Amino acid sequence: MTMKLTSLLSILALFMGLGQLSAQDFAPGPFPDRIVLTWNGDPRYTQAVSWRTSTQIKQGTAQITVAPDSPHLESSAKSHHATVESLIQEGDSSLYHTVSFENLKPGTLYAYRVGSEDHWSEWFHFKTAPEAPEEFSFIYFGDAQNDLKSRWSRVIRQAYSSMSDAAFMLHAGDLINRTHADAEWGEWNHAGGFIHAMIPSIPTPGNHEYDRDQQERLELDIHWRKQFNLPLNGPKGFEETVYYTDYGNARIISLNSQEIVLNDSSRTRQQEWLEKVLQENTQDWTIITFHHPIYSSSSGRDNKEFREAFQPLFEAYGVDLVLQGHDHTYGRGHNLSTGVSGKSGKGKGPVYVVSVSGPKMYELTTDKWMDRAASETQLYQFITIKDNKLTYRTHTATGKLYDAFYLVKDHEGNNSFTDEAATAIEQRTDLPPRKLREKTPEELQEYEKVYPKKQ
Repeated sequence: MTMKLTSLLSILALFMGLGQLSAQDFAPGPFPDRIVLTWNGDPRYTQAVSWRTSTQIKQGTAQITVAPDSPHLESSAKSHHATVESLIQEGDSSLYHTVSFENLKPGTLYAYRVGSEDHWSEWFHFKTAPEAPEEFSFIYFGDAQNDLKSRWSRVIRQAYSSMSDAAFMLHAGDLINRTHADAEWGEWNHAGGFIHAMIPSIPTPGNHEYDRDQQERLELDIHWRKQFNLPLNGPKGFEETVYYTDYGNARIISLNSQEIVLNDSSRTRQQEWLEKVLQENTQDWTIITFHHPIYSSSSGRDNKEFREAFQPLFEAYGVDLVLQGHDHTYGRGHNLSTGVSGKSGKGKGPVYVVSVSGPKMYELTTDKWMDRAASETQLYQFITIKDNKLTYRTHTATGKLYDAFYLVKDHEGNNSFTDEAATAIEQRTDLPPRKLREKTPEELQEYEKVYPKKQ
């Protein structure tokens, strides 16, 4: 159903006294919406912003100024013309506008707005990264994917209310459920609202951001590169899906795991690119994100070829943290290839995390590589880096602490790991009633050997 038809039916329903249709109308208008901050350059000196309008706004503009205490923002603001791209889908058209602010001052709070003539957004704030590395925190979300407006919204808003000064938000794929579905991107943007316009996003694509074209080639969602303005430092052909961003004393790397698990050539090319990026990396901390876990936390899944190709690189080059999605459960373990998983440890093996922020839930695997696991739980994560210490906290949708650990890096690049999960709430691994009904007594016994039922 096209957006025009949806709008027409909404009007008809009101006329007939039926009330609004259940579907939200996300049709574009002259005022900016879907305002999203990202980076395509150095976070100390640049900031990118994208937004959407109807086609009646031919040229978008962004205005920016160092944030003043007075209300007279326009008097000091500089205007920047946007680059404009059209998106045509099922006969409906919209325009995506993008501006890259450059030559900004490090560690500075800026105010900006986007729009044109009489159709302006409100003024938003963002802060550039400091010149020299300082303590910073970011928020990591696993799959949002489903019921974005009704059920994922509370998670991103709870996270923001607890950490409004986050440096950025990392999304580990499957931001939406159906490739090219404009209404779902409408819900994703609605759920995040002004948060997306004030805290930059670092997204990596998942399988639900992909389709296949008429030649059966993998095809990235048509919205991705229009609403996310991301670095072009990845290998050719993987623009704005494989890339890295340096923030503070950390390097954050995005891999395109959908291409990796489905295409041998793509896997090899990303492997070669990653090794070069890791070889040249001078940052103290290295964090890699992608969608498909190399150790799965959900039943019946395994990405063996992905693991065999990439885990040796993670360990050889001292990757500290691997942040993943896809499995709609929670799992966390570390130093897995050496078998040193447990409450403490020292070495260069990464900590592997799988998480989920949306409402879609799967069953935990009984191949228990995890030191901490969860099912049927919406989660978000806070990660803080200060000098040689990385602190990790997982919270439930209602803000309860669910998992915690910290890493301390020595002068040789080895990490000491301290598990603090004992300070969190009780582990949530009981099967829900719908899963209990599906299991044979033997299957249930096997599950409860790994995840003992609460008494």
